[in-house]
Amino acid sequence: MAYHVLSPDTQAILLLCASFGQNRQTEPQPLTLREYNAVAGWLLENEMSPGDLLNPTFKNRLSKITIGKLDSNRVVALLERGVMLGLAVEKWTNQGLWVLGRGDSQYPKRLKQRLRHSAPAILYGIGNIELLSEGGLAVVGSRDVDEEGLGYTQRVGQTCAEQGIQVVSGGARGVDQAAMLAVLEAGGTAVCVLADSLSKAAVAGKYRAGIKEGRLTLVSAFDPGAGFNAGNAMSRNKYVYALVDYALVISSSVEKGGTWAGATEALEKIKDVQVFVRMQGTVPEGNRQLLKKGAKVFPEAPWNTSLRTLLETVTSEVELAKTEAEVTDSEAADVVENQPSIVADEFTGMVIQVIHSSTPEVKPTKTEVEATDSEKVDVVENQPSVLADSFAGMLFPVNQSSPKDIYEAVLPFILNHLEQPKDAKSLAECLDVRKGQIEDWLNRAVKEGKVRKTKKPVAYVAHKKPALLSLLEKKGGA
Repeated sequence: MAYHVLSPDTQAILLLCASFGQNRQTEPQPLTLREYNAVAGWLLENEMSPGDLLNPTFKNRLSKITIGKLDSNRVVALLERGVMLGLAVEKWTNQGLWVLGRGDSQYPKRLKQRLRHSAPAILYGIGNIELLSEGGLAVVGSRDVDEEGLGYTQRVGQTCAEQGIQVVSGGARGVDQAAMLAVLEAGGTAVCVLADSLSKAAVAGKYRAGIKEGRLTLVSAFDPGAGFNAGNAMSRNKYVYALVDYALVISSSVEKGGTWAGATEALEKIKDVQVFVRMQGTVPEGNRQLLKKGAKVFPEAPWNTSLRTLLETVTSEVELAKTEAEVTDSEAADVVENQPSIVADEFTGMVIQVIHSSTPEVKPTKTEVEATDSEKVDVVENQPSVLADSFAGMLFPVNQSSPKDIYEAVLPFILNHLEQPKDAKSLAECLDVRKGQIEDWLNRAVKEGKVRKTKKPVAYVAHKKPALLSLLEKKGGA
């Protein structure tokens, strides 16, 4: 696309959110990201897009429409800034800049997927737009990094270039710039996420060759002419992490500074990006503390094998551990939520069987038939506890210990259903548990010799009758 041609949606977003180089306190004040999200939500509810706000007919009605807590007249005034938009676009085009709205097809999907409503409504940039979707390794750290950390950073950048791994950073003095310049000098690609002064950076000599060759993209969520602002710098951190596959913290202070804030935010909120920290050589205390918060140790240099493979291996191990923990938690929840009902259903059936098979048939006497209602109520209210005590005794005799885990408790019910061969799916449906859980129990029962597995078809059958049923049958024959 031609960079100076904006879609109607992007034009509307710019009119609502851009400052066009003015002080953001100038009336009317552009919408904050939170305010724009309220508008976006309203548009979605009404099956509209931002570009629909530019329709003259609709703009005339807009002043009478309520969108959250927004002043409708303010929204209308922002949309009337067409002349300012035209001048700004001309200026940006002359500087070689492009603009992406959150609805544009080339807007990086990683930002929207990972940040959702925190994804910036507008991105300004210069260079190869396609690099925004290439992922890579974020390399971040302190501005005042020591020589050892600086040398390590440069080696990381050079290795990334040699192995085709893109570097993404914030462009600040120190680690960020060192990583970017190292990868560019070695022929690699980089994305620089700026918090300020995009217009100045776009013409800086150190970036000119990389931009011209399509190996460097400068991008910012803030007005190209905006100066440094601490709040913008903090906001910028999450964009760096959201654009990559992995992140490396070279050096960090503890509980202060942008590096610490960005890394801890990523660890807490951007779960699918693994954060690594340098632990080779002399490292600051912040690096050690980040390990305690969930970061992992970056593979040791030299990286003779594929650095990407090393990172993927660690990430896969972390994901596997998370999955196993989630499965364990899920299984525990299944036991707590589902097991009582399973036991209750099985218990009801067996109690009925006990009553019918083991109770001698005795014809009631006239006196018993004429028992008072009060006595009948006593029987109804007290019998369940008696049956429960009897059932508990049958399952776990007094001279035996209670089951060590839930498997031992449910095994009698599993065996009860396996008098005839049955596959795992059918058994899971009978017991109202997950198929994966029943397969775990069946595999254990097979190893213990209590269940036999057939191959054609794949099914399971009890080696012998459940001990509980045998007990009941003996009672019934007495």
